[in-house]
Amino acid sequence: VEREEIGKQELPVSDIVPGDIIHLAAGDMIPADVRILSSKDLFISQSALTGESIPVDKEENSMVYGATINQSGLLKCKATKVGEDTTLSQIIQMVSDAAATKAPIAKVADKISGIFVPAVILIAIVTMIGWLILGKEIGFALARGISVLVISCPCALGLATPVAIMVGNGKGAKNGILFKNAVALEETGKINVIALDKTGTITAGTPKVTDIYPMEGITDNELLQMAY
Repeated sequence: VEREEIGKQELPVSDIVPGDIIHLAAGDMIPADVRILSSKDLFISQSALTGESIPVDKEENSMVYGATINQSGLLKCKATKVGEDTTLSQIIQMVSDAAATKAPIAKVADKISGIFVPAVILIAIVTMIGWLILGKEIGFALARGISVLVISCPCALGLATPVAIMVGNGKGAKNGILFKNAVALEETGKINVIALDKTGTITAGTPKVTDIYPMEGITDNELLQMAY
């Protein structure tokens, strides 16, 4: 890192501030969101953020995001966003917020629980009173009332949906799929057809020649030699 008051030093990522000039060698991970100051034949691997498997060519004044990797040559850049302001941190926060939001089905479960819980308590009380009227001891009647509460308790109804949302978000994040909120997660379960805007998200990330179609009068080998 190059800074006026300290000169040129190697610093931890946590010490980088906006405005710092950062020098990175090939293979280094970019520690913050930066603007490129000078480079030559620069390629950045953005697969960690965009899913694009092939490194992207970047020019001077281009923006490059933290957690991407410099794959060629010496890179000189200027930090614009660091820490929680970086694109990566915002994505992490988005996943965290999604886990905290309620899906429409969760609201339905809450409404059902709001009716179900008082009903179960009422049935438990009626059960206790019923056994007391039949001449049973208070301990016997109380045990039957508690049994009704335990068996009919709607805990699973209230807990299942938030747990499912949390697990779904975590599983998606592990596989590189991020949900903006719980509504999006629930709607995803109803999808029958999906259209993607680039192949890098669904392919192996290793392009190869599958077919050769030479012009008339040119052989496959001649075309390959030209391409080479």
